[in-house]
Amino acid sequence: MTKNKNKSLLPGILVLSFLISTLTGCSQQPTKHDTLKTNSLKTEKMKVEIWSDVMCPFCYIGKRKFEAALSAFDNKDKIEIVWKSFQLNANLKTDPSKNTVQYLAETKGWTMEYARNTIRYVTDMAAGVGLHYDFDKAVVANSFDAHRFIQYAKTKGKGDTAEEALFRAYFTEGKNTADHAILIQLGMEIGLDADAVKTMLNSDEYAAEVKRDIAEAEQIGVSGVPFFVLDRKYAVSGAQDPKIFLESLNKAWQEHTIAASALDKNDTGAVCTPEGECK
Repeated sequence: MTKNKNKSLLPGILVLSFLISTLTGCSQQPTKHDTLKTNSLKTEKMKVEIWSDVMCPFCYIGKRKFEAALSAFDNKDKIEIVWKSFQLNANLKTDPSKNTVQYLAETKGWTMEYARNTIRYVTDMAAGVGLHYDFDKAVVANSFDAHRFIQYAKTKGKGDTAEEALFRAYFTEGKNTADHAILIQLGMEIGLDADAVKTMLNSDEYAAEVKRDIAEAEQIGVSGVPFFVLDRKYAVSGAQDPKIFLESLNKAWQEHTIAASALDKNDTGAVCTPEGECK
């Protein structure tokens, strides 16, 4: 992955130089059938993949800013959003007795007052996009099972809904997002079957999917989240201004439709023309 050196292109956008097979962590070259299957999707929706962690304050803010851009995008009904797992601190121990402010103070060696002053910038930024952050209530929680929950929700068409519910639970409601009972309750609230969620959480289901997303992020050089990949060509890193997201969407969509048009013209077998040419 390399930065785009052409200054005329969009600010804040990285051009991704990896192939689809590399991005997906697959060392085997796609077959012709696989390639056509991938290309045929271009005539339908354009995929936007978002690497995120539910305990990342900028990820929730980035979600709102991206949504603002998407609402102004002319082809918003042609966008498919796919949430991808990322852990900022995979070794974090869940501790319901501590909130985020206490955790920061202890791990950084800060006073509680200094910790609160430090995170005020983040809470103010959140407020600017209509979000209420309460770090005095936010529970220190490992996010691995929350990511498994999201991966399961994605199979039911509720990935975005699950992501939103977890962000709200963590940053606003002060819920322990590592607690299975909380995750089951959230599942019920978004329309998932409680017994199915419980069974999934009590197993190791979707652990592989979480780890695969994390490995994929490492492979393409994601060092921080949120990280947005548009049509597997362009990336926007961080909670950018909606204007940047909108410019990125327009740029990616333009190339997406050109590729789809080229596919429509070239995806044919041998033909003979009225002029007597066979090719």
